[in-house]
Amino acid sequence: MTDPTSKAVADAVSAERDFVSDLFDRLAACSIAGPGITRDTYGEGEQRAHAVVRGIAADMALEIKGDAAANLYMTMPGRDRSAPGIVMGSHLDSVPNGGNFDGAAGVVAALVAIRALRSLAITPAVDVTAMAIRAEESVWFEVSYVGSRSALGQLPKGALQAPRIDTGRPLADHITACGGSPAALDRGEATLTRDNVKAFLEVHIEQAPQLIEAGRPIAVVTAVPGNFRYPSARIIGAYDHVGLPRRFRHDAVTAAGTFAVGVDRIWREHEAAGRPMAMTIGRFHTNPAEAAMTKVAGEVTFSIDVRAYDEGHLLAIEADLRKLIAAIEAEHRVRFDIGRRTSAEVAPADPRLKAALTASAKALGIPSLTLASPASHDAAAFCAAGIPMAMLLVRNANGSHNPAEAMEIDDFMAAATVLAHWLAGAVG
Repeated sequence: MTDPTSKAVADAVSAERDFVSDLFDRLAACSIAGPGITRDTYGEGEQRAHAVVRGIAADMALEIKGDAAANLYMTMPGRDRSAPGIVMGSHLDSVPNGGNFDGAAGVVAALVAIRALRSLAITPAVDVTAMAIRAEESVWFEVSYVGSRSALGQLPKGALQAPRIDTGRPLADHITACGGSPAALDRGEATLTRDNVKAFLEVHIEQAPQLIEAGRPIAVVTAVPGNFRYPSARIIGAYDHVGLPRRFRHDAVTAAGTFAVGVDRIWREHEAAGRPMAMTIGRFHTNPAEAAMTKVAGEVTFSIDVRAYDEGHLLAIEADLRKLIAAIEAEHRVRFDIGRRTSAEVAPADPRLKAALTASAKALGIPSLTLASPASHDAAAFCAAGIPMAMLLVRNANGSHNPAEAMEIDDFMAAATVLAHWLAGAVG
């Protein structure tokens, strides 16, 4: 690190270390249940986290506003208020019993980058906004990117009626309770557009051990995977006596086992052909009200998530899944009701932003990789809306979506420094 600009940015971000540690601790305290962290989407946990961040933004004298989805925008005004601005951020909700850094790292990094600009006495050319996005974790309502797609005027029809998995109340009710306006969302009103957002940047923990494997603190993302999901699929057979001979059975559990093995086979075959992807059966269970030790199971419920980096590849995987299902239905004399399908498009990072982040890391002497993100992120929604996006991943131990999630503050500071360096160059 030799040029004065890089050193000045690095020193400015380094001075925020205590702020960072304190803010992560305060966000952890917003959890409503353990083990781990539960900041429930459009619930008490997420509300607490938004209140914490709003208070910090007020202390920083940032302009604060919300939108119809109760997203939070914290803006450092630029010299040209009419020009398209820079938006940085991520989400503050978590999965049940997850970790503290998933999502929150992106909001904290955005605030740190703005604080660094302030300490360097840089008035940005355009507005710079830290965004705390609602409802990224689809586990709660089984709808992807609720907050970001709402802000972009792209919330799918029918999403507002989706029930939360624990309360059973529709998304619209929860949004209203958190200060939003479902009616405005239903009209497709957009807060963020290609006309007022120049670029979206997101810092996020890596939700795989590739950076640990490579010994690097950060990665510049090449793309966010597209996906298709069946959140509530069923295999329907027939309940019967435990002594029923095999040739008479319509056994949903045996069919489900064959399906799980078949899914793994499809994944292996595609991966062996050099096509990165992931397939996950997340829920997989009989009906506890009807299943018993002395009964043939007549029903199994499951979910499946499939993700890849090419739309044609996703279509090919889905075709293979349908062939597998047809074969199992014939062999086991059962019926698949795969239910509602949801999906998200593949989201490539903007080449110029990607190159600029890589250059910032190099100028700062921070080792980095380029990686395809293994997980879905709000940045993908911005890409789908035609807004250039880029991402930085932060090394993270013990996986994610679990209480053992472990991001080192040193690695986070590296990512925040790269973000701030890019920002200073982009708007200084």
